[in-house]
Amino acid sequence: MLDRLWTEAPLCALDLEGTGAQDRENEAILEVATVPVIGGSPDLSLAYESLVNPGRPVPRRPWISPGLTDKVLSEAPGPERVGSDLGLRVSGSYLVGHNVGVDWRLLRLHYPELRPAGLIDTLRLARASQPKGAKGLGALLDRFALRDQVAELVPGGRPHRALWDTVAAAVLLARLVEDDPAVRTLGDLVSVASVPLGPAEEEPTLF
Repeated sequence: MLDRLWTEAPLCALDLEGTGAQDRENEAILEVATVPVIGGSPDLSLAYESLVNPGRPVPRRPWISPGLTDKVLSEAPGPERVGSDLGLRVSGSYLVGHNVGVDWRLLRLHYPELRPAGLIDTLRLARASQPKGAKGLGALLDRFALRDQVAELVPGGRPHRALWDTVAAAVLLARLVEDDPAVRTLGDLVSVASVPLGPAEEEPTLF
């Protein structure tokens, strides 16, 4: 599999919104989105997006989107239902995200049965291919003039919501690979941008 072109690999962009790492083992997932990356582009026809009812009140914190309120979340499906849906989309794919290790830690905490093929981190790829400049997701989108493209793909969406950030990571992946002549195959991408599926020290969440 590693010798196939990266555009032919089973890639799935993913983003989670949670209550925050300071909750440690009690951190709850509030929203999740996945979008397959097919032919190097996010396929919105196969996108999955869901709020998640955490089963408890969510404290108001600066990094939690104003749209993720207790009232809205109380009407969302519970973690078990969402986990079943995620299993169909995640298993066997390489998960793509910006600082994806943070999302994977939370995903693995709630759904240890999920078995992705690996993790591809656009933050790590940016550090390898773009050594100078800010590395947050929003800063990179602005640097490459990609924000309008994401807005067109996610009409009515907004940064810091799961679907918007998922599509942003997928679009950024293609742009970063375009600038890196050394990345052509899945193996190349894994060697430059993968992070371990096992326990690892996390980097601060960046946007």
